[in-house]
Amino acid sequence: MLDSIRLQEVQTVSEILDSISSNMRAGEITRSRATASTNVGSTERLASVLAGSAVALYGLTRRSTGGVAIAMLGGALLYRGATGHCDAYQILGINTADGEGERTAGVAYGKGIRVDKTVTVNRSPDELYRFWRGLENLPRFMDHLESVKQIDGKRSQWVAKGPAGKKVEWTAEIINEIPGELLAWRSLEGADVNNAGSVQFKPATGGRGTVVRVEMRYDPPGGALGAVIAKLFGEEPNLQVQEDLRRFKSLMEAGETPTTEGQSTGRMKD
Repeated sequence: MLDSIRLQEVQTVSEILDSISSNMRAGEITRSRATASTNVGSTERLASVLAGSAVALYGLTRRSTGGVAIAMLGGALLYRGATGHCDAYQILGINTADGEGERTAGVAYGKGIRVDKTVTVNRSPDELYRFWRGLENLPRFMDHLESVKQIDGKRSQWVAKGPAGKKVEWTAEIINEIPGELLAWRSLEGADVNNAGSVQFKPATGGRGTVVRVEMRYDPPGGALGAVIAKLFGEEPNLQVQEDLRRFKSLMEAGETPTTEGQSTGRMKD
């Protein structure tokens, strides 16, 4: 009787491990839609493997539906440690991998100021994505931007307006792109202000257009330049991004952006 129970337990563990393996492969296929790269440092990878092993083992010993879920979480951590890739890091432009060269992460994990805002726009995801992907359109609704110029298919040069005629510049690189769904970027080494972000376009419920979600992190340096950048981004960056999205909504729906005086500007070209 005891041997039968042990045999059943071994079979159950084997099935769960097979399920974890299948989900890992499915995750890898899904990630192939965007550029995958090593973005998790060696210390984090080791921690992920150790934690994942412990969590997976604990889940397997539970022999329940909840235990399977716990084991799957452990499998995800094992996969993160084994491959050195984290999808969340990729979306936000975070890279903690050792030995990075020129293209370092825009903002180190856990640092900087985070902004997360959404707006619903009565246009299709594809239309909004195409407009945003034309990066030179961004200054039309982002007040703090003076210009964005494409360097090539992935890199662009950004110039932001600062007080007293000062300018803040950086080169950004697109690190993740799913046409009609997602665009993510990060600043490269040498930026006046380190930053990273993403914009997602998801169909709204009931066919009410598109939910546009912007997530950003920026990490201004210290000193006089830091003070300029802090003033540039404002004391309430969430409010500034929300206002940018409000202008984006107006531009896409009405063809023009509102001004504080109740007039309009930034008219769309026919």
